[in-house]
Amino acid sequence: MELESLPLESLPDQVVAEIEVRDRWRRATAAGGLEFLITDIGRWPLGMTVRVAFLDGNDQLHADIARATKQITDACNLTLDFGQNGGGGTFRRWTEDDTELAAEIRVSFDLQGFFSLVGTDSTDRAIGAGGGPVGGNPGQRSLNLGRFATNRPAQWEGTVRHEFLHALGFHHSHQNMRGTCEGEFRWEDPEGYEPTQDPTGAFVADAQGRQPGIYTFLAGAPNRWPRAKVDHNLRTVDAPDLVAGPFDAKSVMLYRFPAFFYKSTPSSCAPAGDGQNLSPGDKRGLDLLYPHTTDGLADRQARADAVLESLGAGPEGLPGANGGDLAKVYRSRVEELAAAQAARTRTAGVH
Repeated sequence: MELESLPLESLPDQVVAEIEVRDRWRRATAAGGLEFLITDIGRWPLGMTVRVAFLDGNDQLHADIARATKQITDACNLTLDFGQNGGGGTFRRWTEDDTELAAEIRVSFDLQGFFSLVGTDSTDRAIGAGGGPVGGNPGQRSLNLGRFATNRPAQWEGTVRHEFLHALGFHHSHQNMRGTCEGEFRWEDPEGYEPTQDPTGAFVADAQGRQPGIYTFLAGAPNRWPRAKVDHNLRTVDAPDLVAGPFDAKSVMLYRFPAFFYKSTPSSCAPAGDGQNLSPGDKRGLDLLYPHTTDGLADRQARADAVLESLGAGPEGLPGANGGDLAKVYRSRVEELAAAQAARTRTAGVH
């Protein structure tokens, strides 16, 4: 990978600011140990058919993306519907002039870079309410695969799976508090580093061979990130709004950074997978969020009941997930789990 061609995945600053305001409120209103709460609020209902629509691109590109997501839906109790009416029609489209949601996940290829809103943020109208191309409103993008329509990257399937896992509720593995990345990353410049930029504006090794730290490197081209944006996208956050399982070096949600980002070689934070296919850990995470089995549903139901009891009535009149009261939204998740569990039990009793 050429270092000057390392644009990292990132949402527009205004969208990030709106999400951070909402998440600070969630953390302030949640009791201790509610990691499961925010994860659950951010996921789609079990067994839901989540619609996908495209702003641009052709049918062949749409078909390739739909095919790449099959690894995801094979591993969880959820359907991605691309609008082909049983497989023979054209793929669903959306436009920037839409006044009603054409789909829960609205894909585009025209903006720079790759990004996705996480889980049900894709339909949260508070995100992007001030306008702009990205947000949870009908005429806004929720997932972007920049330049796929003209210049698909070599490992495009892995990029598609990475972004669609975001769209189903997953966060980056390098931000997992159970991993080692926080301590493995070279955040600051080494002593004596002389800031050195190439003709494109990217920070590079100085005359003595000293590499820039992450903050300096990402402040240069093509990202030009301030420190706060580096922290938001790379720092480990021990907060309830992260999907946190065991750190998985083979996950498609783990970034492939240049070697100089790490303090050690090989680094325990570096990817061990192929970057293309879901790891066993990714599949376990999908089954946790969207379980198929009666036992999985029962486990989620027990945890959901405990969280709801600790949450209590919840604050009134404050914005929760998708604009609703946090306790009310979470209670609907608990009721949904109970209904799914009852349906599974009835089905298991029929021979």
